[in-house]
Amino acid sequence: MHKYLVVVSGPTAIGKTALSIDIAKQYNAEIISCDSRQFFKEMSIGTAVPTQEELAQVKHYFIQNLSISDNYSVGQFERDALVKIEELHRTNNVVVMVGGSGLYIDAVCRGFDDFPKVPKEIRDELNARCRTEGIEVLEQELLAIDPDYHKVVDKLNPHRIIRALEIYKASGKTFTSFRIRQQQKRNFKTVKIILSRDREELYHRINMRVDSMLEEGLLDEVKSVYPFRVNNALQTVGYKELFSHLDGEISLEFAIQEIKKNTRRYAKRQMTWFRRDPETVFFNPEEKSKVMQYLEGIIPN
Repeated sequence: MHKYLVVVSGPTAIGKTALSIDIAKQYNAEIISCDSRQFFKEMSIGTAVPTQEELAQVKHYFIQNLSISDNYSVGQFERDALVKIEELHRTNNVVVMVGGSGLYIDAVCRGFDDFPKVPKEIRDELNARCRTEGIEVLEQELLAIDPDYHKVVDKLNPHRIIRALEIYKASGKTFTSFRIRQQQKRNFKTVKIILSRDREELYHRINMRVDSMLEEGLLDEVKSVYPFRVNNALQTVGYKELFSHLDGEISLEFAIQEIKKNTRRYAKRQMTWFRRDPETVFFNPEEKSKVMQYLEGIIPN
């Protein structure tokens, strides 16, 4: 009997959570989150963590299980997620994985080569350059050495750019070269469902979500983590812009518009990533019946 990992992904604010819960209920399965922003317990509002009502419907894993002070890599997630998937498959042939972090999905479904150990001085040097020269300089350096990864990396996240550069400096090989290796053998079959909407509709949902986050108290959440603003976990959309506001660099109104703009850009990069994967099948989130019919044709009852 085959074991299955049903991956539900797509850009931010697309509607992944609701559909993943419906699928998990259909197969009496449990859910693994691969949203790298939702790992951290101090970040709830700005990362759109599922509500308590949603979490109560289906058991979730890797939701707010870490602190923003923890260093947690994609390699560590790959190992932890595979252990959890194997554990869950002992009692159910189906596990659902949901999230918009394409790098983390690839790690679980395909695997990576072992990344080289990076000397501390290389990482320290790049972090110092980021502070003094700015992330844009490092971004252009990444473009020159690894244009493929530059196309899809979150350019607003210094940690991701620095990570790619430090791998190159430590090994002489690009970050992409570690991603395109021959797929590692897994003990389960992967079924990928990528959600997509009309661009204007998606952008409207993004704008509405940002407004909702602010109404729920995003600014207060950002104030609570302000002392830790240099941590890698906080180098992300929604937090960085409000940090700049708290520093007196920009108005709150401008910060909000920047969050919306940068979130839309992030969603666009996510779709670029997903379109490059030949295994993916695209659905509109409102087409639940079509998704279920598709799964029924693959996963036997």
